[in-house]
Amino acid sequence: MRKIFTKTFVYVLLTLGALTMLLPFFWMISTSFKTGFESLQTPVTWFPKKMLWSNWLNAWNAAPFLQYLINSVIVSFATTLGQIITAIMAAFAFSKMAFRGKKIMFSILLMTMMVPGEMLIIPNFVTLSQLHLINTYGALIVPWLASFFAVFTLRQSFNSIPDQLYYAAKLDGASDWRFLWQILVPNAKSSITAIGLLQIIGSWNSFMWPLIVTNSEKMRTLPVGMQAFSSDSGINYPELMAASTFVILPMVLLYLVLNKYVIAGISNNGLKG
Repeated sequence: MRKIFTKTFVYVLLTLGALTMLLPFFWMISTSFKTGFESLQTPVTWFPKKMLWSNWLNAWNAAPFLQYLINSVIVSFATTLGQIITAIMAAFAFSKMAFRGKKIMFSILLMTMMVPGEMLIIPNFVTLSQLHLINTYGALIVPWLASFFAVFTLRQSFNSIPDQLYYAAKLDGASDWRFLWQILVPNAKSSITAIGLLQIIGSWNSFMWPLIVTNSEKMRTLPVGMQAFSSDSGINYPELMAASTFVILPMVLLYLVLNKYVIAGISNNGLKG
């Protein structure tokens, strides 16, 4: 009886937690169909009196969202691809290769994970400014082509593959390159997919950095383009919520499709016995 009560209590808590997290998304979608007056009413009205699909059309036409969408896709996939490649190379070096200063270098790089990202904004901006990359794809992509968090995660996955397998492959004449791409990478595909998914979501939702390094509509990404709904006269909440919905919708669908790889990447690493 006690176990049944405990399980029921846990299920109730999980259900309440899920509902609490979903309420803001429900309000966002609901508000995207409201009139401007309804969106400002107190207490909050959860359902619109009439479905105004025109808010979605007006939101799309309020700014060059197609250009923003193209920029977001280019930046997200470029940074994700670059981060995966650099993480694979670095993780292999730290996991299987022997070189002088390996442990010291890894410890130093590990400490960089403790540095808040906000502290790197000014140094990165100054560097890119001196390279004349401001307001270009280079400014949006180059600083995020490597992540030590990705390297660390992938190194842990590579470490779970026995070194004896690496030595045996070397004795059979396999090069490091062949061992990496034919043995390590296929066995770490769950971790690699999880890293890629987390990076693409982070890049897609990034606001502060694109806002700082772009100064023209041609180079803005979707989150930065949301400023089109703020003006001196106020904020058009229904159109802003409509724009927010079609900004986050691609990432929600992507996560629903690939979420099993995130779980697998965390729970399962390396070779299965």
